[in-house]
Amino acid sequence: MAITVKTITYGGWGNCVEISNGIVDVVATVDLGPRVIRYGFKGQANLFKEDTERAITNPVQYEGVEDTWFIYGGHRLWTSPEAHPRSYYPDNEPVAWRATETGVVLTPSAEKWNHLQKEMEISMDDSGEVTVHHRIANTGAWTVELAPWALSVMAKGGTAVIPQVKRETGLLGNRILALWPYSRMNDPRVTWGEDYILLRQADGPTPFKIGTNNENGWAAYYNEGNLFVKYYKHQPEAAYPDFGVSFEAYVNDHFLELESLGPLVQLAPGQTTAHTETWNLFRTVELPLQEESQLSREMKHFLKG
Repeated sequence: MAITVKTITYGGWGNCVEISNGIVDVVATVDLGPRVIRYGFKGQANLFKEDTERAITNPVQYEGVEDTWFIYGGHRLWTSPEAHPRSYYPDNEPVAWRATETGVVLTPSAEKWNHLQKEMEISMDDSGEVTVHHRIANTGAWTVELAPWALSVMAKGGTAVIPQVKRETGLLGNRILALWPYSRMNDPRVTWGEDYILLRQADGPTPFKIGTNNENGWAAYYNEGNLFVKYYKHQPEAAYPDFGVSFEAYVNDHFLELESLGPLVQLAPGQTTAHTETWNLFRTVELPLQEESQLSREMKHFLKG
């Protein structure tokens, strides 16, 4: 199927770019962000959350200026380790963009006091698979340590499927588990399985966040019969943030985030680091979340390799 790339106005987001193969569509904002604000089957529900009311915010103060960062929803590019105000650089201005044959390159203004230039290149193939190249360049005068961090903000009501590491290491540990101060091990939204960790989006006593050395290089989100799967490359010998994890998931009362990370790098002036995800979407899926052996059999139908 031919891929179309066109400008549209979408929801309350103003000018956007839509990429579609006629079956699925991706919509990226260009009046702000950037955000990949939508990924779904045409005319059907968005798998990503949209904060159209701009209700989820974080105040930021820098160089004597007070500003506001908005989550907006969708998919965004950050840098890790998380820090305030650095991670919450306000991205509320128009975004430069150019169309390609199968997608779009989104280039926001360089971050003035972080001295970073971010960019997202989004493309779609005939099957509807989406590839997102995330790039971060150091525009400053000194070396900075960071890791590219790709965050997908998923709509309410679904369940994340995170594979457990299965590599045989004998007497040595094979899994890293990072937990944040507000994460409760007995949170009812979490199921600690042998093959998977399941994290359900629902109201809870506190937010919950987990990080793993996800050597499988994928994670999924199942919501109302739709299955979103994102892939990235885990590099076993690389150094990662947050005790060495390449994947993180966060849930609160409003959304769930699937977050992949690239390795930590010492990014010298003029250098660029990159991190790539690919996305697949399936519909009319029935996943037996209550029975792990059945879930494993079903997931094999939707995973690469």
